[in-house]
Parts: sequence; C-alpha cells; structure tokens
Amino acid sequence: MMVVAHAFGMIGQDLDHPTVGDPAGPALSHHPLERPALQSLPARRTTDYEETIVTVTSTSGFILKRVFYSVPSRLIGHRLRVRLYDDRLECLLGSTPLMTLRRGRPHADRKHGHVVDYRHVIHALRRKPMALLNLVYREQLFPRRAYQRAFEALLASDTEKRACRTMVGLLALAHDRACEAALAAIIEADLDAGRLPDLDALDRRFPPDAAAIPDITVELMPLHLYDELGTVRPLGEASLTREPGGAA
Repeated sequence: MMVVAHAFGMIGQDLDHPTVGDPAGPALSHHPLERPALQSLPARRTTDYEETIVTVTSTSGFILKRVFYSVPSRLIGHRLRVRLYDDRLECLLGSTPLMTLRRGRPHADRKHGHVVDYRHVIHALRRKPMALLNLVYREQLFPRRAYQRAFEALLASDTEKRACRTMVGLLALAHDRACEAALAAIIEADLDAGRLPDLDALDRRFPPDAAAIPDITVELMPLHLYDELGTVRPLGEASLTREPGGAA
C-alpha cells in the first residue's frame, strides 16, 4: 500500500510540475489557469440511443429491427416514441415514460426475434385459448421452465383444446394473483411426482387478496328528495315573478 500511495503522489507531482522536454508539459502547466473557465459536466449522458416512432398493432406489440416486442393491450393503436439503446428499449407516449423493455436480437436464419411478456397478452389468450397452440413466440411466452413443462405434459396427456385452456388458466392465475414464482414451484413439484397441474386446486390454493378488494358502502338517497328538486327556483326568480292582479 505504501508503494501505491507513493506512486500516486509522484503522479500528482508530475501533473503539477511537468518535466522539461515532455510534450504534454506545456499544456499541463497551464491547467491551474484554465480550471476556472471550465464548465460543469452535463447532467445527463450524451445521446447514445436511436429514436424512432412505432405503432402498436392489434397483436398488442410492434416490430422494430426484425424483433417483435409485446406491450400492454391498452396501447393498441397508439404511436410510441422508442429510444433504442444497445441493451434496452425505453418506450414513451408523447413525453411520458411508459416502460423499459429488454432489447432483443433477430435470429441468424433471418427469422424475427421475440421479446414477449405473458402479462401483455394474457387477456387476449383468455378470449381465444386455442391461439396458444400456434403462437410463433410460444416458447418465449412462458415466464419459467415449469410452465413450459406443464404445457408439454398437458399436450401429451389430454386434448389440445383442454391443454390450451388449462395452460392459459395457469398463466392467468400467475398474473391475477401475483404468484408466478410460487405457482411455478408447485407445478414443478407436481410434474416431478408424475401429476398434472390441477387448475381448480391451484385456484383455491391462491385465493384473491382480500385486502385488494375494497369494501364500498353505497347509501341510497330517499326518492322523495328528487321530487323536491323540481320545486327549487333559482335565487331572485321569485322577486321577478308578478303577483296575480299586482301592479305593472
């Protein structure tokens, strides 16, 4: 440590007192005079991203540089401003940041890459569970290996229609009850024991959070109060109304 400290000390001395004949010497010798004129460093990094505008299609996603990215279905039809970094995408609606997505890469065989979050498409799959069977990004849809194993086991032991319905139900359960990791562990244990996932039993095991459902009491007003509203006159109207037989 003494040697390192001594070395840093000598470096500091060299900067303050450059040696004669050093090409950098004259430039370094003036740095105490130039320092007051230096401006502060920028608050943000320089622009190191590519910006583009994309439109969210009816598939709840968009394609950028041969990669399909899924987004929440509420954004269908909207135009998003996307900042494309080397490792991520920042999506904005106007100037409002919405989300950050992992950047995907296209395949070497010129096929499109996919960055898919099952939570973005689960509502559409609920309406058409059989669509799961032929999704081109089905393998990227499963958030954990246990869910992919479950779908493979369901297809091997049941009809395609029932397998798709059960699998979509499992993904919906993981999304609605926020139990993706815990549910995956139970599915893994069932498959290791040679059992198929029982959707009804799992639904009972992960009930809705009672705290998430507010208890709202609505007090209904008596109906005769609405009849009394018809007899209310604006302020000053009574004074402008003439009495029958009164003076003009």
